[in-house]
Amino acid sequence: MTRPKPAATSQHPLELSTAQMRALVGQAMERITAHVTSLPDQPMHHTAGANKLVAGLEEPLPEKGVPFERLLKTLFGRVIPHSLNTASPGYLAYIPGGGLFHAAVADLIANATNRYVGVWLAGPGLVQLETNVIRWCCAMAGLPKDAGGVLTSGGSLANLTALTAARHARLPPRFQDGVLYVSDQVHHSVVKAARVVGILPDHVREIPTDAAFKMRVDLLRDAIAQDRGAGRLPFCVVGNGGTTNTGAVDDLPALGALCAREKLWFHVDAAYGGFFALTRRGKTALAGLEHADSITLDPHKGLFLPYGTGCLLVRDVAQLKAAHQVTAAYMPPSQQDAGHWDFADLSVELSRDWRGLRVWLPIKMHGAKVFRAALDEKLDLARELAQRLATLPDVEVVEPTLSLLAFRLVPPGLAAEDVDSLNRKLLGAINARQHVLLTGTVAQGKFWLRVCVLSFRTHEDRMDVLWDDLQHALKDVAL
Repeated sequence: MTRPKPAATSQHPLELSTAQMRALVGQAMERITAHVTSLPDQPMHHTAGANKLVAGLEEPLPEKGVPFERLLKTLFGRVIPHSLNTASPGYLAYIPGGGLFHAAVADLIANATNRYVGVWLAGPGLVQLETNVIRWCCAMAGLPKDAGGVLTSGGSLANLTALTAARHARLPPRFQDGVLYVSDQVHHSVVKAARVVGILPDHVREIPTDAAFKMRVDLLRDAIAQDRGAGRLPFCVVGNGGTTNTGAVDDLPALGALCAREKLWFHVDAAYGGFFALTRRGKTALAGLEHADSITLDPHKGLFLPYGTGCLLVRDVAQLKAAHQVTAAYMPPSQQDAGHWDFADLSVELSRDWRGLRVWLPIKMHGAKVFRAALDEKLDLARELAQRLATLPDVEVVEPTLSLLAFRLVPPGLAAEDVDSLNRKLLGAINARQHVLLTGTVAQGKFWLRVCVLSFRTHEDRMDVLWDDLQHALKDVAL
């Protein structure tokens, strides 16, 4: 059979020739590699003058094209540098990931081949690779062999998908009396998800936490009893497998046991901390994760992948499918084999990218042991920093359960509002040096500085830089 010749690019400009494709990728790679290799020396944040920048970028729909090299110059010269340097080894703010380069290559393959994975029939092998990833995660979390799940765009969609399944499984069709229980340290995506699935705002119970920022199980038990007595319908408890504020892990065994007795859905938001279960220490800290009905994980956090890679695990795939499956005449028959999944039946997404490849490829290239060692290093770095901080006078430290810790300067004799103001100044003084980036938060009415060690590029040398910058900052804000 004679293959047709490629169309002339002048006639069909969207169909690139082999030479053009190579040139396009080559020009991009020159910029990308220069950017990645210079990350340790780049400023940590550059958002000043944002209004002027975006005003200069606004434009109407262009009718004529612009040379690729000029577009690259705009991206790497103007657009990308004016942001938080989230890929830097000094990025200790929010929850870092880093963005493994391997995953970028995987995305190039996935996007260039452009296969559809929403249903099994469209790409059985592709779906199987993604299914392998989900089953690896289930095994890590201690879920049974027939557990499953779906990769999502992030923890927010995973939490939303979990609450949808929980509501469908535990509440009647008229579910206005349903009550959800969270801690006062819950991630706001859970509250947003409750709103989206129709749980009334005054039926989301915020349970206080103890001095270690863990949900008070005794108060949760009382709240459930009170709601049942008032004729309401408790249906779900959300535990934390590493909070964003302080890294706290709730008493998951106690929460799991309570949910089992009360016949409530037990969801664990382990978006930040879940992958530490790959390590011995993390497995101990996250004991009880295996009792969950559903678990949120973020590979773009604990597996260091690019943003846009989340995961929901469920103990019973049938319950996830029952909550989300909708048939249509134009769709192929749904998968009946319990070992094969149509991802479109497990979440709200029908159109979705082949996001499993960006997880599968790095793990296959390196093996779990490399990721385990990297996570162990982050646990060590956080613990060593906490030990250093404990030696400073007038510094209060929330000891890290995993790799995230919070601390604050508390000089004697200062009013609470003055202590908060002082710590905000301390945060600003550290970040002004542009070597690391920390963030602050308010937990139980107090302002804290946060340090989250989770980038695969962050090592002992950068933590030493943080320590030096902290010493300078303490002098800058000295009373």
